[in-house]
Amino acid sequence: MNVQDNKFNYKIIFVALVAVIIGVLLAFYYSYAQSKSEIAFLEREKAILMQDLSLMKTDVDRLSALNEVNEIELESSKYRIQQLLDSVGQLNFTVEKLREYKSELRRLEAKNDSLKLKNNFLRYNNMLLSEKYEKTKKELEELKGKSMSLAEELERKKTQESPRKLKPKSYLTLQNIEGSGFRLRSGKPINTNKASIIEKLRGCVTVMADIGEMNNTKVIYYQFLDPDMRVIEDNANTISVNGNVYSKRVEFRFNGEDTNICDFITIPQGSLKEGLYTLNIFEGQKLLSSTEFELK
Repeated sequence: MNVQDNKFNYKIIFVALVAVIIGVLLAFYYSYAQSKSEIAFLEREKAILMQDLSLMKTDVDRLSALNEVNEIELESSKYRIQQLLDSVGQLNFTVEKLREYKSELRRLEAKNDSLKLKNNFLRYNNMLLSEKYEKTKKELEELKGKSMSLAEELERKKTQESPRKLKPKSYLTLQNIEGSGFRLRSGKPINTNKASIIEKLRGCVTVMADIGEMNNTKVIYYQFLDPDMRVIEDNANTISVNGNVYSKRVEFRFNGEDTNICDFITIPQGSLKEGLYTLNIFEGQKLLSSTEFELK
């Protein structure tokens, strides 16, 4: 009886052990099938992510090549996309990681769409600038044509007027230039060569006849120089013309005949010293004549 009980118990244990083994095998098979399914799912999602990221990277590289958006934003996007590509390529993430990367992908897609909008806006502005440039260029060409026409017209007028302008500038011819000193007595000038009492210096000259200059207003300049070759002032004033300094400006009406011109400069009594004085007469910057006179 005991032997039969033992055999029966062994059978029960054996059946239980077989059942446990079968259960373990079934659990392992189910786990293997589930893992295989999850891996297949992750592989598909990885391929989709890789494709999306590659397309986005290409888009960002194109924008970068066009140099039409902010470079800092582009570099940031390129860096993050490359990080995701590296991580996805290693396939070292779970379903939770996949969801995280998908969220990151959506953010990058939104940022990429923003970059595209900026790029389109810049392209639109570039198109407007290009149209303005072409319009301005056309206007400049028209102005250039008008300018050339005006230049040609002016050149023709110059050519027509040139015979009249070829006549060289003529200068007055002077003779009998004389410089002298005067003192005043009861308001009347008295000629003297005593330097200490002189109050006025006079310059006289004869302008020779020139019928080509009839009825023209002429201007000459007196330049009195002291023994130290300094310009003597008229009432503490001098005349400066094109860098030349003169004592006095003399304007007269020339009728084309011999004309005697005399004029004075006024100086403080006692301001002159003994020595040799010079009178230069200029027309414009040209020295026409010069003479010397002595004061004692």
